[in-house]
Amino acid sequence: MTGKNDLPLAQRSDADLPGHWLLARLGKRVLRPGGLELTTRLLAAARISGADVVELGPGLGRTATDIAACGPRSYVGVDDSSTTSGPLQKVVADTGGRLVAADAASTGLEAGSADVVVGEAMLTMQGDKAKQAIVDEAFRVLRPGGRYAIHELGLMPDQLADDIKDDIRRQMARAIKVNARPLTVAEWTELLTGAGFEVVTVERAPMALLEPRRVIADEGLLGALRIVGNVLTHPAARKRVLHMRKTFARYRDHLTAVAIVATVPAAESK
Repeated sequence: MTGKNDLPLAQRSDADLPGHWLLARLGKRVLRPGGLELTTRLLAAARISGADVVELGPGLGRTATDIAACGPRSYVGVDDSSTTSGPLQKVVADTGGRLVAADAASTGLEAGSADVVVGEAMLTMQGDKAKQAIVDEAFRVLRPGGRYAIHELGLMPDQLADDIKDDIRRQMARAIKVNARPLTVAEWTELLTGAGFEVVTVERAPMALLEPRRVIADEGLLGALRIVGNVLTHPAARKRVLHMRKTFARYRDHLTAVAIVATVPAAESK
C-alpha cells in the first residue's frame, strides 16, 4: 500500500508537503534561512567567478541563478529529486552546465573535480550520519584549496542546553513535516573541521524566513503579494504557514541563519 508520504511531491496535499516544498508551491522562490542577502555574502566569500562549481540539492534553481550570475567556469547540479525542475533546467541550459541525478552523499563525481561546492538549506534537513556523509563527499569532490560553502539553520547560543535543542527540533519537525536537525554554529564548525576542512568565514543573519520585511526583500513586492494571495485562497496551506511562522517566532531567540565557507587544505592530497 502506498502511503501519502510516498506520493510524488506534486501529488501531495498542502497538509502533507514538507514545509519548503509547500512554500515553493505558494510561489516562494527564496527558501533559505538567512534570505537572499546572506546567500549573496556566502557566494562572494566562496569566490565563484571562474571556478568549477558543484551545487548539492539545487531544488528549483534559485541559487543556481545566483551562481550563474557570478560567472563560474562550469556548473554541475546534483539532486536526487529535482533534476526535472523546469526553472532549474533553464538555468543549467543557459550556463552550459549539467545535472546529475544522485544523492548528495554519493554524487558519482570525480574526486578533486571542483573548486567550489555549494549547499544551501539542505544539511539541516539531514540526520547526523547523513550530514557527515555529505560533508565527506564535498571534501572528496573538492580540489586542494577548494571551498565548501553552506547556508544553514543554526541554534544559539553555542552553550544552548540539550533539552532546549531537542524541544526546538521536535516542534520544528511538526511544523515543517521534515525531521530538521539544526546545529549551533560551534557544532556546524566542528562538523566541517572533523571532515578535514579549515573554516575561513562564518557569517550570520536573523532567521526571518516568513517575516513580511524579509519576504518582500527576497521576492519583491509583487512576488510577496502573489504569495499572500495564494496563502489566503488555500486554507490548508494557510494553516500550515501560520503554524510554521508561530514556531519560528516562538524560538526566535534561539534561531539564526549561518553561512560558512571552509576550505580543503592546500597541501591535502586526494
